[in-house]
Amino acid sequence: MKVMRLLVLISCLYLGGCSVVNILTPEGAPADEQICEGYDRIKLNTSSSADVLTALYMPEYELLSQSKSVIASSGQKTKGRKLWCKMVAFDENELTARRKYLLIVDDRLNIMEEPKKFLRFDCEMVLEPKILEEPYASENARRIAILKQVLENTRKDIDQVGPDNKTVNTCGMLINQGLETVLVRLEYSPVLASKLSDSAGLEFDHISYNKGKIRMVVEDNTVVIKLRLGSAANKFEQTDQKSG
Repeated sequence: MKVMRLLVLISCLYLGGCSVVNILTPEGAPADEQICEGYDRIKLNTSSSADVLTALYMPEYELLSQSKSVIASSGQKTKGRKLWCKMVAFDENELTARRKYLLIVDDRLNIMEEPKKFLRFDCEMVLEPKILEEPYASENARRIAILKQVLENTRKDIDQVGPDNKTVNTCGMLINQGLETVLVRLEYSPVLASKLSDSAGLEFDHISYNKGKIRMVVEDNTVVIKLRLGSAANKFEQTDQKSG
């Protein structure tokens, strides 16, 4: 199968010339690892706004957006269709990080992988006591309620900075679409929520990226989400929970 894709690639290069070469050529810095590094350095309940700015923002590659309680750093590469966003929301009283997000999207041509599109989303957030202490009918109902709260918090934080930043707004729509797809799946089959904490994650179909996997782990009052769509889902178990 890979040999066939390689032959298709060679044919495209021969027929398409430099334009195809430009699409396939790596676009240079920053690499995904560099983008993820700032996200990993931020610690919930500890990192201040000054810490976040130092860790998150790469001025040579990114635009900075800020509101009273949210900082977002986003970038987009010029040749291909790759964009990313890192965002942190703060406790308004203590000014420490309470939620952090990372999204990387790469829709460039990828002959050698199926599906071709790539989306990675990670987030960590401190949950309010009322969500954790609610008397749920079952553990699966609790998991679904927590995931709904993650989506609600994400929307609120995006709304703080998205209207003034097209890239952040686009990233918000992609995150929203991914999490909503999972919740629709769970609405029809709530028992699948039991797979959310598995190391292999919960697999689902996605309208734009074909394949998706999600993992959700709750420890004490913190929830950690790992969502992969498209070709990123193929390597789901090879990446760790926080920086996969």
